[in-house]
Amino acid sequence: MKSMTQREVTDQDNLTWTCVQAYAGLNDKAADKATELAETDEGKVTVVCTPSGQAQTVRLEVPVNWLSNLSDKELVQQIQQARK
Repeated sequence: MKSMTQREVTDQDNLTWTCVQAYAGLNDKAADKATELAETDEGKVTVVCTPSGQAQTVRLEVPVNWLSNLSDKELVQQIQQARK
């Protein structure tokens, strides 16, 4: 698992959000261990999404396989819910 993987999605307000898993800045071994420790009992991890613009950064709890299995639409929906 690579630690600096991120995703970008654009919402209906045309804001581009860059989402990165918490602890992504650590080296591979430390990031993997931190991710393992941060994973909830439900198999979720914390992801921080930062917008391009003036909107507030949001923190999401998403499935551990969010990079490959969470669609852009689902990610945008979670961002919108977190902003409310």
